[in-house]
Amino acid sequence: MDPQIVSKTKKKREMHELQALGVALARLSEPQLESIAMPEALRQALVEAKRIKSHEAKRRHLQYIGRLMREVDPAPLRARLEAIEGSSAQATAHHRRLEAWRERLLEDDEALTAFAAEYPGADMQVLRTLIRNARREAGTGKPPRAYRELFRVLKQIESQAPL
Repeated sequence: MDPQIVSKTKKKREMHELQALGVALARLSEPQLESIAMPEALRQALVEAKRIKSHEAKRRHLQYIGRLMREVDPAPLRARLEAIEGSSAQATAHHRRLEAWRERLLEDDEALTAFAAEYPGADMQVLRTLIRNARREAGTGKPPRAYRELFRVLKQIESQAPL
């Protein structure tokens, strides 16, 4: 038997997987779609899928997206989708690392010194203020505004840090 021959079942399974990937891509917002490298025809079809309300029309259009997906290498699209959704192991590890830094900074005053050594370009005054405010919020039972802002600032500092 020729090793190049692929069974009809396998082809069908691959087409369904591509269509499912297309459905997942269609759920993304337009700015998220713009951040993914893909052929313009596929991008337009994905944007158009958001505008279709009729169930049957949407089903046919998603099949069309599945057909367009057969002409594209799905691996980079899948990887980018996982990164956007935060389900990739790398994104999860990054998120946990930032949460650990936040907890260390809130529990221990010496952690700020360690953070400053690892990220020398960080604005320590902003961090001190956020840490003080987050501790005060936790003590008084206020909503965790500074706690969340501290995470955002840590994320921004790490994204700007040289590799």
